[in-house]
Amino acid sequence: MKKSKETNAYSPKNLYKRLFPYMRGLVKYFFISVLAMVVVGVTGPLFAYLLKPIIDNGFVEKNMEAMKWVPFEIVGLFIFRGIANYINEYTSAYISNQMVQVIQRDLFAKMMMLPIGYYQENSRGRMMSRITNDAKGITAAGFDVITVFAKDGVTVLGLLIWLFYLDWQLTLITFVTIPLIAWCVRIINKRIRRLVTRSQNDLGQVMQILSESIDGTRVVRIYGGQNYEQNRLEKTNKALRSLAVRRQSYTSIGSAVTQLLIATSLSIILYVAAKRASHAGFTAGDFMSFLSAMLMMFDPLKRITNMSSVLQTGLMAADSVFHFLDEPEEKDLGVKQLVSPIGDITFNNVTLRYGEANKNAIDHLSLTIKQGSVVALVGESGCGKTSTVNLIPRFYDVTSGQLTIGGVNVEDFELKSLRSQMALVSQDVVLFNDTIANNITYGCPEATEADIIQAAKAANAWSFISNMPEGLQTQVGDQGMKLSGGQRQRLAIARALLKDAPILILDEATSALDTESERLVQSALETLMKNRTTIVIAHRLSTIETADNIVVMHQGRIVEQGKHKDLLAKNGRYAVLHRMQFGENRSSADVNI
Repeated sequence: MKKSKETNAYSPKNLYKRLFPYMRGLVKYFFISVLAMVVVGVTGPLFAYLLKPIIDNGFVEKNMEAMKWVPFEIVGLFIFRGIANYINEYTSAYISNQMVQVIQRDLFAKMMMLPIGYYQENSRGRMMSRITNDAKGITAAGFDVITVFAKDGVTVLGLLIWLFYLDWQLTLITFVTIPLIAWCVRIINKRIRRLVTRSQNDLGQVMQILSESIDGTRVVRIYGGQNYEQNRLEKTNKALRSLAVRRQSYTSIGSAVTQLLIATSLSIILYVAAKRASHAGFTAGDFMSFLSAMLMMFDPLKRITNMSSVLQTGLMAADSVFHFLDEPEEKDLGVKQLVSPIGDITFNNVTLRYGEANKNAIDHLSLTIKQGSVVALVGESGCGKTSTVNLIPRFYDVTSGQLTIGGVNVEDFELKSLRSQMALVSQDVVLFNDTIANNITYGCPEATEADIIQAAKAANAWSFISNMPEGLQTQVGDQGMKLSGGQRQRLAIARALLKDAPILILDEATSALDTESERLVQSALETLMKNRTTIVIAHRLSTIETADNIVVMHQGRIVEQGKHKDLLAKNGRYAVLHRMQFGENRSSADVNI
């Protein structure tokens, strides 16, 4: 029953209903476009109408006086048709592009509001494909269909009226083929729709491969993965090509059958019309006008039947877009504002389990992080350090238990307010393909140049920024690739300093740096951590020896906690981890755990 209701919600009728709001402010352009389409459609039957006097007066009766205005009428008709066609195509393009812009805006806004878990469970390439391709597919297909049915539909209707006027008995023969054409189109539509769905998924996979290959180009090259990536893309493109060919074959079959039915009807009509031409009541002009009208119907009918493929593509794109827009957003029911001083952060018997996982990522964890203190989380990979930290900005919500800040449940805070009091510096620095200044002021656009320079100096970044030819206006490149690892890290610290948030999350901010860069970054971090509540995810134990509290985790639980010296004296798990990294000689290289 639930599946049936969901299917009904995305039926063609409901999909079109959901598109109507995107026409807001564009209705007048739409009516102008449709009116222009109708004018273009009417010119076809009018041309057929003009052929009758041309043949009867010009060729049969040799009455040139009656013929003198006909050439001007034909030229005027096609000038009028050209103007109407221009208005139609201009307004259609305007409406289509406006709608694409609004739909893409809504899709992007939705993407920004989805839970973090959605990104882990769904392909990035498919999300990108929805925004770039499906949004355009809706409007392109929609307006192609409207244009064809309005313009060609009026043409066919007008020609049919003219044919009925000339000889209604002959015209009735054409209606024999209509039920057969409708049945053929219905069968073809079902097959095309299935192929379009598979094509959308494969197109998303293509974008995923392209994105991964660009992001991971260094790994691809160093491991010689070019052929592997090429084969992945070739395999997906081959599937796409096969689907496209099959889809076109179904469209062609439908078109061919339709043409055969029309041609059969036409041949019968021509035979009967030729016999009627011998009667006085059916003139040569009637015959020529009837024949021309029948031939002029051929292309519009062909285009109308070919619209089944285009329509199915548009409907599937709309289905994909609206499914995405209907995805549940991050839960944001809180109304309280988090302001300084924030108070203590308290985990009270907190449990976290991801989706369909068979065990808890965090298992009944209780921990108090005092305001203004530095707390380090250590342990082997997969022990729950990152999961614990992700609960504080509510990237995930607790499965059971309670997480509070200043005695208030984090779910009672408005998300924007909660996260506005936090800054993040991670090992994988995120920089945008923009200037150094804009990357530092990300989230603080009101900052002055003096503020930026002060933050850069505090982050030990001003020395390399000032040596660059364009200084703060230097472009950092895609993901900051024009900068070294240490430089990227110091820009991230400058960004956090400028935000001046009371809660600071450090996700192993120095583990991938060389000794000199680590020294500069560590110095900048010490400046950043002053007077803030700091949670550090640490692999290198040397970086957290001065922490107020070191929390040792194992399988989602806290197994011990305390200061560095106290934990070493206990000779427990922390001491074991410490010996693994340093052994008996403190000068040995750090080893990540």
